[in-house]
This record gives sequence, structure tokens and C-alpha cells, in this order.
Amino acid sequence: MTDRISVRGLRARGRHGVLAAERELGQEFVVDVALLLDTAPAAAGDDLAKTVDYGELAQDLVKVVEGEPVNLIETLAQRLADVCLAREAVLSAEVSVHKPAAPIPLPFDDVVVTITRSRS
Repeated sequence: MTDRISVRGLRARGRHGVLAAERELGQEFVVDVALLLDTAPAAAGDDLAKTVDYGELAQDLVKVVEGEPVNLIETLAQRLADVCLAREAVLSAEVSVHKPAAPIPLPFDDVVVTITRSRS
């Protein structure tokens, strides 16, 4: 059995992108993560240590978005998935990175890259 913990709409400013202006000015990125894990041990003992502290996770994800710039949001998504999978309880993670201010010269709502990664 697997359960799901999700954090949606986490916002942070980063300097990711291939254009010089993206690196200089930065922009807001929005992150959604869904973690698959077994929450039964945590629930049985009412024990935070047996699940994922989503407040701590959110802080770690924001550090990645605000940290070292990358060209591609695909790379950023992978780095965020690595942070999720570093939690012992997490079996797999789905990570979506939204780039709502992407440099597209046409009207659009959002650009999103979604990846799913599992423990090897």
C-alpha cells in the first residue's frame, strides 16, 4: 500500500533559464510535489519521524529553487526530486516545476515540466 503526501503551489524566486535576462532578473517558479510512501507506521505511533516533515521538505525545495541556476527546468525538477527521495520514507516522487513567466512571446498560462522518479 502506498499513500500520498502533496505540497502544491510552493513559490520561490530563482534565476533559471537559458537567456541572460532570466539569469540576471530571476523570476518566480512554482513547485508541486507528490510523494508516495506508507504513512501507516507514522499514523500508528503518531510519530513524525516515520513520515515526511512537509514543512522541512518545503524549506529544502525552496533552497534548491533559490540556489545554483540551471539552464533547464528539467534539471531543476530532477534536483527537486533528489531532495524528495533523500527522505527515507519516500518510495517515489512526482515533481512539477511551473514557469509562469517563461519568455514566450505569445499569450499563455503556464509552462510546466513534470517528472516522476523512484528509488532505484
